Amino acid sequence: MRFLLKSASFIFHPLWLPLAGSFLYFIFTPRFFPEGVVQAKLLAIAILTIFIPIVFYFLLKNLGKAQSVFLVDVKERKWPLIFYSILITMVLNQILNAYNYAALYYYFTGILFATIVAFVLVVFKLKASLHMMGLGGLLVFLIGISLNFKIDLTYTISFLILALGLTASSRIYYKAHTINELVLGLACGMITQVLVLNLWL
Repeated sequence: MRFLLKSASFIFHPLWLPLAGSFLYFIFTPRFFPEGVVQAKLLAIAILTIFIPIVFYFLLKNLGKAQSVFLVDVKERKWPLIFYSILITMVLNQILNAYNYAALYYYFTGILFATIVAFVLVVFKLKASLHMMGLGGLLVFLIGISLNFKIDLTYTISFLILALGLTASSRIYYKAHTINELVLGLACGMITQVLVLNLWL
């Protein structure tokens, strides 16, 4: 059980979720996208949302500005959140557009808003769970896809709800967050996605 809880924090780390959402979008959306285009989009998204942030994290770690990939100390979150906001803006401006990839474009818009909210909370020395924020946002996004395209995603949505519970338990077990921080993160992720839902639903 301890191994499962520890694994949940890594498997459902917020860094992987934008790419996961993009992957699921191309799988479930009943629209034709050339395979080469899909691969190029996913690779570009992976570079901007995973590989570059990892390099930036190691830079911060070498400078003594970050001690853990989970950014436990609220003070460590300021620069990563600013940098991540810039990267998400690049995804919106350079990789996606609202015409051809409306749902995915606004999913990333929601991620950008949630990241900005998380940064504002850091300014006020409040720590929201980024794990819950990412999973909550992805959950709303998949519910939106299910409603918009009338696709039965019951099993996928149920899995995400299970992942939410498991990840929340993991964060509490390892004393990474309080219940209030988990709820705050979940609210940030879900509300920002709900706000942009009407733009593409």
